[in-house]
Amino acid sequence: MTLSIIAIILVIVIAFLAGMEGILDQFQFHQPLVACSLIGLVTGNLEAGVVLGGSLQMIALGWANIGAAVAPDAALASVASSIILVLGGQGVAGVSTAIAVAIPLAVAGLFLTIIVRTIAVPLVHMMDAAAENANIRKIELLQIFGICLQGLRIAIPAAALLFIPAETVKSALAAMPKWLEVGMSIGGGMVVAVGYAMVINMMANREVWPFFIIGFVIAAISQLTLIAIGALGVALALIYLSLSERGNSSNGGSKGDPLDDILNDY
Repeated sequence: MTLSIIAIILVIVIAFLAGMEGILDQFQFHQPLVACSLIGLVTGNLEAGVVLGGSLQMIALGWANIGAAVAPDAALASVASSIILVLGGQGVAGVSTAIAVAIPLAVAGLFLTIIVRTIAVPLVHMMDAAAENANIRKIELLQIFGICLQGLRIAIPAAALLFIPAETVKSALAAMPKWLEVGMSIGGGMVVAVGYAMVINMMANREVWPFFIIGFVIAAISQLTLIAIGALGVALALIYLSLSERGNSSNGGSKGDPLDDILNDY
């Protein structure tokens, strides 16, 4: 698929925002569901973008920065795999391949993250020196420059991918042997399952398990859409909150419910 100049510019802008949001976390552009959907929208492949974003989001839910350990780069994985999917022209049929490609891209993104954060170290010292001189303007400019470096971390690889001829991407995907394509599809599905299992492992406790069980049973035995299942989930959450509030008020305080304490914090 050949992209117009406007579409290329919009994709690069989305990539730049996704890179910055990996640090800012303000509008969540770096999340796969957002980044992939936006790229699909501006390139005329909204359905494929949403499906890819939803699948990658299930994987990224299990990624988190813990201490000095940095999680795989969800922004680069989302943007690069979306571009490959669009240029390949396979639509929804190419989502499984794009997911399999996204995982090594996410790990490779850590290298770019290390480079940018290494460059940011002298910026911090420059800001310290500016603070000693009460130069607030310089501190702000250095802060903006550091954030822009994060955006370029994703925008530059995205621009490089966009200028690869679509025919080259299609030829590479077409030359892929059937066994490899099937294997990547199976591997992509397994990675999604592992990502979701990581989320369950972090959240699971005796208060939450019944809701997991109800959700899986409803999804398995009914013909409900994801929107309907999501609405049921919201309804169950509201019922839980209402009953928890009544229980706490009747007992004169908290019952030591971990999930209730977390929800009250929000």
